[in-house]
Amino acid sequence: MPRDSLAQYFQSDDLGRHGRGVAYVHRRGYRWERWTYGRVSETSNRFARLLEARGVGRGDRVVLWGENCAEWVAAFQGCVLRGAVIVPMDKVATPDFARRVAEQVDAKLVVSSRELPEIGLDRIILEELITVGAEFSAEAYSPPALTRADTLEIVFTSGTTAEPKGVVISHGNVLSNLEPLEREIAKYRKYERWFHPIRFLNLLPLSHVFGQFLGVFVPQLIGGTVLFLDTLNPTEVLQTVKRERVSVIVAVPRMLQSLADKVERDLEAAGRTAWLRRTFERGKEQKFLRRWVTFRPIHRKFGWKFWAFISGGAALDAETEEFWRRLGYAVIQGYGLTETTSLISVNHPFKLAKGAIGKVLPGRELKLAEDGEILVRGESLSSGYWQGKQLIPVGEADGWFRTGDVGALDAEGNLYFKGRKKNVIVTPAGMNVYPEDLEAALRSQPEVRDCVVIGLERGGNAEPCAVLLLKPGVDEHSVDDVMKRANVGLAEYQQMRSWYVWPEQDFPRTSTQKPRTNLIAARAESALGGKAAALAATDAISQPGALAELIAGITGRPVGQLSKDAKLEGDLNLSSLDRVELMSAIEDRYQLDLNETGFAAATTVGQLEKMLRAQPAQRSEYEYPRWAQRWPVTWIRTAIYYLLTYPATILMNKPKVTGRENLRELRGPALVISNHVAYLDVGFILFALPARMRHRLATAMEGEQLWMMRHPEEDVPAWRRPLKKLSYYLTIALFNVFPLPKTSGFRESFAYAGESADRGYSVLVFPEGLRTATGEMAKFRSGIGLLANRLGLPIVPMRIDDMFALKVRKQRFARPGTI
Repeated sequence: MPRDSLAQYFQSDDLGRHGRGVAYVHRRGYRWERWTYGRVSETSNRFARLLEARGVGRGDRVVLWGENCAEWVAAFQGCVLRGAVIVPMDKVATPDFARRVAEQVDAKLVVSSRELPEIGLDRIILEELITVGAEFSAEAYSPPALTRADTLEIVFTSGTTAEPKGVVISHGNVLSNLEPLEREIAKYRKYERWFHPIRFLNLLPLSHVFGQFLGVFVPQLIGGTVLFLDTLNPTEVLQTVKRERVSVIVAVPRMLQSLADKVERDLEAAGRTAWLRRTFERGKEQKFLRRWVTFRPIHRKFGWKFWAFISGGAALDAETEEFWRRLGYAVIQGYGLTETTSLISVNHPFKLAKGAIGKVLPGRELKLAEDGEILVRGESLSSGYWQGKQLIPVGEADGWFRTGDVGALDAEGNLYFKGRKKNVIVTPAGMNVYPEDLEAALRSQPEVRDCVVIGLERGGNAEPCAVLLLKPGVDEHSVDDVMKRANVGLAEYQQMRSWYVWPEQDFPRTSTQKPRTNLIAARAESALGGKAAALAATDAISQPGALAELIAGITGRPVGQLSKDAKLEGDLNLSSLDRVELMSAIEDRYQLDLNETGFAAATTVGQLEKMLRAQPAQRSEYEYPRWAQRWPVTWIRTAIYYLLTYPATILMNKPKVTGRENLRELRGPALVISNHVAYLDVGFILFALPARMRHRLATAMEGEQLWMMRHPEEDVPAWRRPLKKLSYYLTIALFNVFPLPKTSGFRESFAYAGESADRGYSVLVFPEGLRTATGEMAKFRSGIGLLANRLGLPIVPMRIDDMFALKVRKQRFARPGTI
């Protein structure tokens, strides 16, 4: 039976049945938070009552502006239960744009992330949603009598005009897309229990309707788990997929391209490029199971539970789709616009048509105009645009909505995307050229990382021009050959006779990673229109999308004041923490992996740019021993501690411990910090801690030292090499240590510390980073502040006194209480 509103959907029996299952997982700092369906439901009920207490009622607008997280979903559901209209905002939206949107919709309240600025409205901090709603009942909230015609949300898709334009989405719009999906999923629910829970890694912003479908609406149908990740770095995405046993990645096409590049880069570093080419070609004719076995080295990287990509937000190029299909993964594409509530068509995961964007969902009509433009009508069509505080109709008088996209249909009803109608290039000969066809030819060239084809104006008509992003290390002089090869497979009227190599590391992009073609076209036209010399004289660092924007965001300096010669520490005062944030921002912006040693060696903005243009170096491969925190190693470690380490500590020098009573109330994991005197420090700290902390303590040890133990140098005698490796594994197993490098890899080390805390382990760190040489406390390494801040753990400071004098005298035994 059709539902009257989404409020009924969020209060359905399915939610109660999944109550104890994990619904959402998101990272905050270095920790992962896990919310059950029951917790989300309780928080949304409390929030609905909080809205009522603050005078927010049916039809009132609430701006929801923040990062993807469980609190975002709970606030969304709470607004639905109360009947309030949600105005979702991209986290990257500027404060000015958010303010203009709030004024246009007469918003009563804003719910936003802590780090985002205020915009002059009553505000609730997103991360404090549980705290502010704690006084209200968690019992099921009784929503008003909502109908399918009631407005659910207003999604603003334009941020460049003086007057923002929003798309009005009703409850019926969403339900009309959700109901056919629900019916189809029901056919396969009996099989789902063998793979339950299906875990979705959603890399799309929840402020977009497609992100909501795969992050809020669809997973609930199967009790799935949704993970949100605060980075687009391919390495971290891969690590998360494997560690969290993700089943499906939901992302924009560019993320699929970045992951494909990552796989190829890793195989190249391992000397297996020839193997990939050989097996990839052979896999063209192989059946699915055969391909799955053939590419098992790659499947190991993702984990054996991962099986599919869901791509949306833009058209996926055929080369990337074929890459993942050949490797044995399903690639599911959906097509739609915000005006059609995201979905018009979607691929069936078990009946994929190569290159298609699916079959039209039931309940809507689709037809192609004479020029191939896709027209659609049905209940999923938005009720209008909100602009200038008034509603403007979306469709035409007969109900048809012109999508502006050009498509084609095959005999089986599969829809194929041919390009944007407004992007069609009309040549002087009157021929229509679709940029997407040309971009596909360019992306098939091994030197091209990404591209955009624009139309250069020529006497009222246009000719196609390629704007190229070359792969690192590719010489610009080879572009002539690249263009010749790309043009070989194109018709004469499609030939690209002009091109422009983009001078920066990436195109300027939207929040969903689409290239901002208007900015790209303007710059290319200026350069190719005789203004190249003027542009060359302008420092590239001041151009939109350049490295300077990232540096300006961290330092607060205007972009115009930055130059390539600016020194990172002297002129810009970049601290060690600022460098960490900048490195993370660069990796997310350009979706690549940086070597921390090389990054640390860069002293000027120009050197950073040069490093980014070079072939990205691989990360330092430190081993993070998760096996040391699993049974039976944990039991063996505890037994050996009480059989050997504890008696030895008492025998050599039973230390006097003061202040242990201050830890009586501490139950959860903590960050333990101590001065560092000798290699025996860990034994004394274990002795001093209460048993409940002693048994679950992970210790950070100098990463370079652990590396040398695991990988002895060539000058180490052959008979000693096995002993050094044995000492490495014994140290890991008996003291639960993990590497904390001084030069490269410390961010992964910090992330591992967060994982350990999530498993209930306290973390021991020596913040000086070295053993004392004088007996005095050395300056703390600045990274300890970042670790302490992002772990969010209570800090237990410890100090070892009077041990240095024994160390100087090389005295191993002393009277009890000396230390």
